[in-house]
Formats: sequence, structure tokens, C-alpha cells
Amino acid sequence: MKFGEQLRSSVIREYQWYYIDYDGLKADLKRPSGSAAPAADDSTRSSRLSRREWTEEDESRFVSKLEAELDKVHTKQQVKAMEISRRIAVSEREVRDVVNRLNERGLSQDGPSEEEFMLLEEDLSDIIADVHDLAKFVQLNYTGFYKIIKKHDKMTGWHLRPVFDTRLKAKPFYKENYDASVVKLSKLYDLVRTRGNPAKGDSAAGGSQANFIRHTTKYWVHPDNVTELKLIILKHLPVLVFNASKEFEEQDSAITSIYYDNPDTWELYEGRLKKTEGAEAIRLRWYGGMQSETVFVERKTHREDWTGEKSVKARFSLKEKNVNAYLRGDLLPAAIFEKARKEGKKSEKAIAEDERLAREIQWSILKKGYKPVCRSFYHRTAFQLPADARVRISLDTELTMIREDNLDGVQRSGDNWRRMDIGVDYPFSQLPPGDIVRFPYAVLEVKLQTQLGQEPPEWVRQLISSHLVEAVPKFSKFIHGVACLFPDRINLLPFWMPQMDVDIRKPATHDFGIKRLEHSTTTSMTDEEDDDDYDSDEERPVSATAPAGESSAQGAAARNGRVRVLAADVEDQTVDGTTGDDTYIYDSDNEDDEDRLEEARRVGGWTYYQTLLSTSANAAARSTWWLLKAMVPRPRPTEVPRNERLQSLLGTGEIQQKRFKAPKGKKIYVPVRVEPKVYFAAERTFLGWLEYSIYIGTIAVTLLNFGTKQGHGASFVAAGAFTLLAIASLCYAVGIYLYRSKAIRTRRVARYYDKLGPTVLCVALFVAVALNFAFEGKNRGLW
Repeated sequence: MKFGEQLRSSVIREYQWYYIDYDGLKADLKRPSGSAAPAADDSTRSSRLSRREWTEEDESRFVSKLEAELDKVHTKQQVKAMEISRRIAVSEREVRDVVNRLNERGLSQDGPSEEEFMLLEEDLSDIIADVHDLAKFVQLNYTGFYKIIKKHDKMTGWHLRPVFDTRLKAKPFYKENYDASVVKLSKLYDLVRTRGNPAKGDSAAGGSQANFIRHTTKYWVHPDNVTELKLIILKHLPVLVFNASKEFEEQDSAITSIYYDNPDTWELYEGRLKKTEGAEAIRLRWYGGMQSETVFVERKTHREDWTGEKSVKARFSLKEKNVNAYLRGDLLPAAIFEKARKEGKKSEKAIAEDERLAREIQWSILKKGYKPVCRSFYHRTAFQLPADARVRISLDTELTMIREDNLDGVQRSGDNWRRMDIGVDYPFSQLPPGDIVRFPYAVLEVKLQTQLGQEPPEWVRQLISSHLVEAVPKFSKFIHGVACLFPDRINLLPFWMPQMDVDIRKPATHDFGIKRLEHSTTTSMTDEEDDDDYDSDEERPVSATAPAGESSAQGAAARNGRVRVLAADVEDQTVDGTTGDDTYIYDSDNEDDEDRLEEARRVGGWTYYQTLLSTSANAAARSTWWLLKAMVPRPRPTEVPRNERLQSLLGTGEIQQKRFKAPKGKKIYVPVRVEPKVYFAAERTFLGWLEYSIYIGTIAVTLLNFGTKQGHGASFVAAGAFTLLAIASLCYAVGIYLYRSKAIRTRRVARYYDKLGPTVLCVALFVAVALNFAFEGKNRGLW
């Protein structure tokens, strides 16, 4: 679907007159002012081409219209953002009023009614839907501006993008940060959802979490879906904030980590990449800005499932002023925890564990020569019930990896444990391109405490199987940063690197997302309350006055603030973009043939027919190629029904496969799970071949030693065939066993099935038996 069509199909009713006039701007590009009045006798190709030249007047007219469209979009965005802020402030006062009345009521007084809470929840849901719609409006228009500028530069030869970038920065409607609104809405929605009794506990991110075990699954999220994802999650889990007593600031959600490794061996990188048993990652992490005084020293240890243990992240806190002394070995772990022992705020057992961890990390850094190599920075929005870590969801945005090493002679961190020329000022425009990698997606982590034996909630299962996320198991910021920042030193790449060039956006697979609840306007005007008797998380039934042919999808479209095309009402002629089969927001760039043909149609004459012939030939060639591929006989895979797990993760749609090739001199490492039973299986297979080889050898010895004198020659030939077959079988078994054992030890992606050996063995046995039968029959005079 082209972007113009997608723009028309994605229009939200409230914003329908404020979208960029993409079709009008595109038409202006195709109709320069000089071509408005062609001469009657102008029929040559040169004269037609001269009418199509893009003049300075055309450029001025186009830029003026583009400026007007930018001003229109920016104004609407500003007005709506202020309206949302005011609505949040009003809702906050109303929620606080209801909660205060609930807490201050006397023993004989009735508190707020359930209806008041339902109305508040309905209002907050409507504000959440407004934030979602505004984010979609902004994202779609931002894409439209860059699409039309790209088309302008391509068709006219005038380069407008550098100039227009400045205009966009002057009216940055696309830079609206919704994090503060998300945090406020989360607090209010949690108060209303829990009816004024939110869960209590430590809400500081990482505050009291020292050693913890979680089952973590990671996903990529396209920037277009980040705001929608946050709004969906906050309706189920509150935002976990650093300090609930202060106003939210952007740097409060910043998290920075410094990763260490040996730049000569890269043993930590390869260990984490290959997921070897006991592989470690050592990092220093702090929350907030560079002025943070507390630094967490962490060690992540990978454990194989067959060991019965879980991967563990352990850490202890350290004052920033003591980090360099600790890393150099001047500050011993016993001195670090001396103050904690005197204060007695932690148990002696916990202090002993932290001290042991500090001693082990310090020994590893000094003994193995670990140096700072990579920094990761991101803003994290964490969702979790306070003091309840059974379900924790975190969304990391603006993920950036930065070099911290001094390997190429450039003093980045120097003798310090981190570089000081940057802080939390994303996008770090002061850094050279070789020092930084900006990750194009957000990273969603769903963390479940599986040791409790609980199934994840239904909404979590729907979330991770929706079109909003792309599963990337075992994704690591450390591994990705090192692989991208040190291309000359790293030859083993993670398996997700080829996926970086693939568009991860997907069509909607099921009805999942932000839903707008219809306001109940009759409550305050009349005594009829029938329309309020429904759960806020469920769809409202279609009105009884609706036409009999109206589907539930139409009712959902109306509740979402969008309506279907009805000829009776001009203002209702906007289409719900979520109901089509193709819900990609961007079109592809393969529009060259159509653009060429449309351009040639305006020129006319031989140019048009030549272009028509060329485009038709291209289309015919593509069709012929696909037809030949379909007709050529080749092995075709058998379609296997998708199991429930794959269906929940990938849906029922078609799964596209693509073969990737690693860059020259590089290898893409695909994780291979190896358990002890794999070794035993290889040994059993070897012993099985050995057993059959012995049987065949026994047959050969029997034929050779017990053959009759008359048939001695025939018996000798048959015995020789069986003997050669037994020897070949033995050699083949030994070779396959050595090959598989080495592949298992090195965790290579090798073929552990045998499609030739058993077939060759059976054929050889058949030939040997047939020879023996033929010679024996001839010896007995049967033929």
C-alpha cells in the first residue's frame, strides 16, 4: 500500500482536517506552473520536456505550501498537547478528591460510590486514548513530511531536505515527550483501578534488589509503537518510579552501564555470545545523571538449564569516588563494607555475600586485565507493582552504545573508569560516528519470576504475541555494542545482526491495543443508568438503535473515534485503518515504474509508449520468473500444522524466511543448546553402528570359514564383500562420531542427522546378499 493510501485509511476523525495534504503536495510536484498552459502546436519531445522543468517560482510555491502544512500540523499538536495536560490536571484533582473522601470518611459515613470510580476510570481511559491518537497523528505526519521531501528532491533535482530540517527543528511537533504524561496517568489509573488502595512497597528502581532470579524474554519495538505500548501496559501495571516524592524528570529514567572485557581475548564477549556454562558479564551501572553518587557493580552469570541452576545477576553498591581505587586494587572489599557493618542496617550474612562478590570481581578485573570497552545508555520505563516482582516489564528507549576504550590511541576514558566528555545528553551529537551506535528500536523486557510456578497473565501473553513487538531471544546490549563498535577486532557476530536490515513492523494479528470508552453523557442529565452497566475493560455492546447490518467492527470503530465511510455524512468519510488487511504505516520505495509511467504519460508521444513497453516488460519478466520457479521440479517441504506455542507467538499468518550471509571475514554465531544427553545420544549412535558392523563382520567370517570346497570361490567373494562392508561401516561410524563430538564441544551448527549413512548401508547389504545368492545358485547349478 502506498503512503498516500495508508494516510487516507489511517485518518482519525478528530484530526481529519489537520493532516498533511500529502496528495496535494504530490500533485504540485507533478504539475509545475510552466505546464499549466501548453501551446497548441507543441508536440515535440524537447518542448514537452521544457514545460516540465522545475523553476524557482515552482520551488517558492511548493515551499510556501509545505510551510503552511507544517504550521497547521504543529499548531494542532500544540493545542492538543495542552488540552491533554489540562485534562490530566483536572483528572488528578478529581481523583485526589475522591481518594481523600475515601480515606477521611468516618465510621458511619459512606465513602465514594463505585460509580464515581468507574466514571474516573472511563475519563482516564479516554485521556489515554487521546495520548495514543496524538502520538499516531504526530508519527504519521512526520513520516509524510519526509516522504514528500524525499519525493521532491528526487523529482525536481532541488535539494530541500537540509533546509527543511531546520524548519522542522523550529517547529518540532514530533519531539513531544509523553513520558511525564505516562507517569502521571499511571499513578492516577493505579489509584482508580485499586479503588484508592494501591499496592505499597519499595518503588525505587533497583532499590532493595541485590540478588534476584528472573526468567527474561526480550523483544524489539519499533519507535512508531513505543507510546502505544506504554499506554497499554500502564492500564495493567503502574510505572515503577525512582523517587515518588519528586516531580518526574527525564534524567530520572536514564540508566548508564559501563561494560568490561579483555580487549585482547574478548573472553567475556565470546562467553556471553556462545552462552557457555558460567559465562560472565561485568558492568558498572548508575541511575540518573552523571552527578549520581551511587554506582552498582554487577556480575551476570549464565547457567545452563541442565545444571538445575538459574542465571543470576548479583551486585553491590559503591560510592562513585571509590570506584577507581576499587578497580586498581587500592581499596579492598573489607574496607568497603566496614561502614555497613558498623551501622547494622544489613544482616551479617548479606554483607558477607556482598563482600565475597566484591572480592571475586576485583580479582577478575586485576588478574584477567579487564578494561572498560563499551557504554550503554537508555531511558527505561519500568512497570511493576511495588514490592511484587512476579511480573516486571521494562521498556528501554533511545538505546545508545558508546566506546569507552583507549585501544586506537584516542584517550576516551584515560585512567578513569568512565569517560567524562558525555553525560545523559542524548543523542550525543558531539561524538564522532566511529564512537557511537544508536540502536534503531526500543527494547522490551518481560521478566517473570518462574520459580513461583505461575503462568503469566493473559494480557501479557496477548502483548508478546501482538504486532507491536518482535521477539529477539537472548538479545544483549553488551554483545551488540561490542560487535558494532569494534568491527576490526570482532569476527564472531550475534545471530540478530542480519535482522537489523529487516523491517520489524507487522500487520495487526488480533484485536489488541488502545480502545476508547464511550462517554456516558446521560448520567448527569437523566436518571437512566443502563448505559453504565459494563466493565471498563470490555467492549461496550452495540446500541440497539444501530442498523441491523452494522457489525461489531463498526461499533469498535465508532468507539475508537473513527467511523466508516457513510455517504450521508461528509464528516464521517474517514476510514478505520485498523480494519484492513494491510496495516503497514509506510509504503515501500519500489514506485519507480509507476512514477516513470506517470511522468511519461504527461510527456506523451513516443516517450510514453517506450516507457509503457519498458514497465510492461519488467512486470512480465517478474511474472515469468515466478512462474518458472513454481514449475521447476524440486524438493518441496511438507507443510506441518503450527503448534499452539508458535501460533501464540507468530499468529496464523505466513512466516517469511530469508537467507542471510555474513560479511566477508565474519561469522554469525547461532546459539546451540548443548546438554549432557546430547553427548550420550552421539555415543549411543556410535555404539549402534558398531553393533551392526560386528554383525556384518560375523557374516563375513562365517562365509569364509564354513564355505564348501566346491563353492569356495563363491564363498570367498561373498565373504570379501561383507568384510569390506564391515570395515567401511566401522570407519564411517568412527568418522561420524568424531565429527559430531567436535561439533558438540565447539557448539557449531552442524547436521546431527544422517541422511546418507543408513541408506548406503542398506543398499550395500542388499548387494552383498544378492551376490552371495547369485554365486551360491550358480554353484548349485540352478542357473
